[in-house]
Formats: sequence, structure tokens, C-alpha cells
Amino acid sequence: MGSVARNKQRDRAAAAAPVVETVDGGLAELIPDRERPRAWTLLIDGAPQSHVDLDDPAHLSFEYQRRLGHIADLAAPPNRPLQVVHLGGGAFTLARYVAATRPRSTQQIVELDARLVQLVRRELPLDAGARVRVRSTDARAGLAKVQDGWADLVIADVFGGARTPAHLTSTEFLAEVRRVLRPGGLYAANLADGPPLTHLRGQIATAAAVFPELALTADPTVLRGRRFGNAVLLASDRELPVAELTRRVATDPHPGRVEHGRALADFAGGAAPVTDASARPSPAPPASAFR
Repeated sequence: MGSVARNKQRDRAAAAAPVVETVDGGLAELIPDRERPRAWTLLIDGAPQSHVDLDDPAHLSFEYQRRLGHIADLAAPPNRPLQVVHLGGGAFTLARYVAATRPRSTQQIVELDARLVQLVRRELPLDAGARVRVRSTDARAGLAKVQDGWADLVIADVFGGARTPAHLTSTEFLAEVRRVLRPGGLYAANLADGPPLTHLRGQIATAAAVFPELALTADPTVLRGRRFGNAVLLASDRELPVAELTRRVATDPHPGRVEHGRALADFAGGAAPVTDASARPSPAPPASAFR
């Protein structure tokens, strides 16, 4: 592309105005990306939720979304279509990624916020060829409608008011996830926590009560309890591709670390599994988390 065309694209991006709309979960803002002509960041009540590039849906800007993308890449041999359930839709970033990198994949998005779904469909439409079904319902209720053994991959990225709802943190919830996964399928969850990492340790113990194989990837400063941030938990009934995931995470623009096996069990520190009776939402992020 010539410099004139690039300059025109930048001018169009600079002229794009934010889209602000009240949705069920709060105030939604779509902020144009000044570096990418048709890219947008979704914020809910000021908290960044998703980044989407309509020209390049395989581009993942957020650190945790890149790590979820690595897991989608490793869920099956390259180019093989996947059957994926996304719990939490946001701007459909990961569904767009899978559709772009694995054509003919069949995907279901479960997103409670119906007005957010309408906003995203209108302003950031999915590719017409993407085989993506969107259900506007509670994540756990939507999961209950998926047939046994249907999914190669279940991705949980559900936040209400920047907190994961309590009923999506329990062994009973994860038992439903495992029911939906086919043998060898992967479960990946975006978790958020800060010092002293009580929620994160509890979620590791909870997943260990349901799945025999676990791994966790995050920024080392988050794992050391130095700041609030995201961690991605991976679970399955099969041996995990830990070596390749470690390589990919280590070469990210913001390198992370992968823990598994004895090191991950030690990190959990004897935390007890969470049940429906004891479940609590994930902690609210500090005001400084999004500055």
C-alpha cells in the first residue's frame, strides 16, 4: 500500500468518533484505534473489555486474549475446524479469531447483555461467512443447553461490573463445562485477581477438583502478587501442550510465564475448591487498574 493510501486510512481513523451507548451492563464505549483504521476497543463503565480489528480479526491486542488465542491454536492440528463455546461475548474478539484462523469452525457465544450484543452486531458486524450463533442469556444457563461432548474448546471470559459472577466459579459450574467438552477438549478461563491472590488460588483448586490436567499463564508480576491483572487457566482431561504454550507465551510482546504440575499445586497453596454454596464473585479491580 502506498503512502497516500496509508495516510488516507489514518485520516479516516482519526475522524472516527467514539460510539457511546447504555447497555444492560452499564455504559459501553467503542473507542477507535488511531493506529488501525477499522479497529476499536470496547469499554464497559471505563473497564477495557475487548479489542477488535475488522480488517485483521486474527490480530489480538490484549495480553490475555493473545494467550487465549494461543490455546485456540493448540486445541487441534492447524486448519482443523473447531466447535467452540464462548461464555461471555464482549465484542466477539475470540470468535472472530477462531473464524479467521480456522475456517468452517462452528461457534456459540453466550452473552447475557442483549443490548451489548445489538451494539456489537450493528457497529462491528461479524463476517457473513462466520458460523457463529449468539445467545443472549446467562452463561451457565446457556451452557446447560449445549449437548454433551459437543465442544472442542470452551472459553470463559465473563465479567459483570469487572467481576466474574459467583455462580461461574464453582465445581458445579466446571462439571457442566466438562460435560460439554468432548474427550480431549480444552477449557480456558480468563481470571482476574490481585494480592493476595485468594481468588486465583481458589479457582486453581476448583479446577483441579474437576479436571486432571491444569496449567496457568500470566504476567510474572501478577503471579508474584505485585499487581492486579489477568491470568488464563487451562484445564483438560488430557495431557496439555505445556511446552508449546510456554514457548508462545514467552515470545509475546509482553512475555508471560506458564505454571503446571507441582509448581502450580504449590502456587495454589492448599486452597479449598469453591462450591455453589461458598462461591463469591471475583474481587473488584482497584481504581488504578485501568489507568
